Amino acid sequence: MITGFSDLAWGTPLLVLLLGGGLFFLIYSRLLPFRYFRHAIAILLGRYDDPDEPGEINHYQALSTALAATVGMGNITGVALAITMGGPGAIFWMWVSAILGVTTKYFTCTLAVMYRGRDSNGELQGGPMYVIVEGLGKNWKPMAIFFSLLGMIGVLPMFQVNQLTQIVRDVVLVPNSIAAGFTSNLLSGLVVAFLVGIVIFGGIRRIGKVTGRMVPLMVLLYVIAVLFIIFSNTDQILPSFGLIFRDAFTAKSVLGGSLGALVITGVRRAAFSNEAGIGTAPMAHGAAKTNEPVREGLVAMLGPVVDTIIVCTMTALALIMTGVWNAGESDGITLTADAFEQAMPGWGSYLLTVCVAVFSVSTMLSFPYYGTKCFSFIFGAKRDYLYKWFYILTIPLGATATLGTVVGIFDGAYALMAFPTMISALLLSPKVVRASKDYFRRLKETQSHDK
Repeated sequence: MITGFSDLAWGTPLLVLLLGGGLFFLIYSRLLPFRYFRHAIAILLGRYDDPDEPGEINHYQALSTALAATVGMGNITGVALAITMGGPGAIFWMWVSAILGVTTKYFTCTLAVMYRGRDSNGELQGGPMYVIVEGLGKNWKPMAIFFSLLGMIGVLPMFQVNQLTQIVRDVVLVPNSIAAGFTSNLLSGLVVAFLVGIVIFGGIRRIGKVTGRMVPLMVLLYVIAVLFIIFSNTDQILPSFGLIFRDAFTAKSVLGGSLGALVITGVRRAAFSNEAGIGTAPMAHGAAKTNEPVREGLVAMLGPVVDTIIVCTMTALALIMTGVWNAGESDGITLTADAFEQAMPGWGSYLLTVCVAVFSVSTMLSFPYYGTKCFSFIFGAKRDYLYKWFYILTIPLGATATLGTVVGIFDGAYALMAFPTMISALLLSPKVVRASKDYFRRLKETQSHDK
């Protein structure tokens, strides 16, 4: 039932909304985000930070929190699932989705700062639900509530802990003849639930500090390992890219030979990888300390580039070069573990296990921040501790559930979250374009004055 609902939700209307909406933003803004990449990096590095501006965290921490929820399992398991389901060609459609996702992120995260609202505690908050109510008006509140209800489900940690327990079972327990099954999965889930609980009750500032330290470290470790695999097989780099492009317009038999199904596979996995158009990242970027919405939009648009264009491509190359993508029955995280073990016999799979542990835990630290925002919007900020307890209780559930079930849950929720996020962004896009023109006019005036 869950898988069937998820497949239904990811139909043609959503595909048109995400890809068509991204293309509209790209054309309507006249490629604006792509023209200011250097300025976006300068903002990220703190050149424009002002501690006295409203918000809770700085630009870097906002991007780190958003990336902690995207760089990670989407890059490892998401890519493996995409290739298993649709073949190497699915990666091409992940790229297309990510390029369009750059402008989508720019628009949605600019709006998240432009239309911030106050929760029941009077705290400044951002996210699609506030964009809808503050930007479109109170009559649109049912759509904001719809987003919040789905948001509470979409950011549950079941997928992350499921894949963490799977790699611990397949790489550590089974090869060492340690009994693995429901009990070991449950114990893993309980340990993770305890560790996550300690951090998430500390709030966004603690999450921002922890992810700010963990994200660069985990990305660096994983990137070095994957680069080692790639450069150990340099003769396979061009053929692997060739396979991705050749396979982009032909579907594997599991997809019934349907190009449409292949495109959906790529877009689904890209959405899980970089969340462009889904609505979670605007909640993190909406908390940034800034009076300049455009600035936060520019920082946010870097996410899909780092996440999907760079990191996902590297993972895909590792899976294709080592030949594991069509060599056996492995799926999800185990497929990537096979590639690491083949390239680095004896210790590769253990290295990936360490990366996965950090990736999945950091994601689980970021997700409850999104969930509590959604919960607080409907039920009030004073009761947000109830959602945190609910969140922690779902960790052991995810650890013991099947991969198909947990993928279906977050896929279905993500699909439905995209509708209010994209509809509100499209309706308010003229406001973003107007604010962008004003910001860059003032920036040029400042730069010419400084000269």
